[in-house]
Formats: sequence, structure tokens, C-alpha cells
Amino acid sequence: MNRKSTDDLIHELMSKPSFDAYLHANEPFFSEKGVTELLAQLYAKKDLTKAELARRAGISEVYLHQVFAGRRNPSRDRLLCICIGLGATLEETQRILTQGSYAQLYPRTRRDAIISYGLVHQLPLEEINDKLFAEQEQTLL
Repeated sequence: MNRKSTDDLIHELMSKPSFDAYLHANEPFFSEKGVTELLAQLYAKKDLTKAELARRAGISEVYLHQVFAGRRNPSRDRLLCICIGLGATLEETQRILTQGSYAQLYPRTRRDAIISYGLVHQLPLEEINDKLFAEQEQTLL
């Protein structure tokens, strides 16, 4: 099964004669994974403990465990911190933000551009926050 781009899905959505026809034709392409599952999959690929992840993400271990257990729904900024702590790619981060019903990072926004640069260049949270502060933008934590 080939992946369809978001643009392809939008085009089909607008061109199908009915919504039911669109749903039926594209059922395999809908993402059913939630933020917790996506984070768990990404974490499983990494060689770090949850304690190390919490430290890198600048959050408490208790909070991190609650997120991974699905008991806490992190804000956009905390989710970004977790992605940075995991060493997620920009693409992985965008997908997690989307599944969390948050806006993706937008390169025309100074703050988002700085965060995106940090993700692409695998900068630690402290460096990203330092750059945000230096540019008079709100830090992540």
C-alpha cells in the first residue's frame, strides 16, 4: 500500500461525491495512533532511560511517566521539550504535534523557526532556550 500525501488526501476529500466515499476509499491512510503511542515508539528506538529523557526534556520523571501512561496530556511546549529530549527529527515532531491536535512548527514564526532549527541540528533544550531568550522569544520552559 502506497502512502498518500496530505495534499493528495485533501484533493480527494474535495473531489469525492460524498464523504462516505472518501472515508471508505481512504480508511487505511487514517492515523489512529495517539501522542502516547507515537512517543512510546520513538522512545523504544532510543538508547536512554526515562530519567535521562526527563532530564533532557527539562521535566520531572513523574510527569514524564504520566505522559507515557496516558494520564497527562502535555501542552504544545512540553510536547516539544519531550521531542527535543528524545532527539526527534523535525518530521517526527511535526507528526506528534499534529496527533496531539497542536499546530505544527511554522517557519514564518520566529519562535517556531528557532525551535525547528534546534530540532534539525539536534541541539539540547538548554541551547534552544538560550537562543529563544536571546531573541526575546518565550522559552519552552
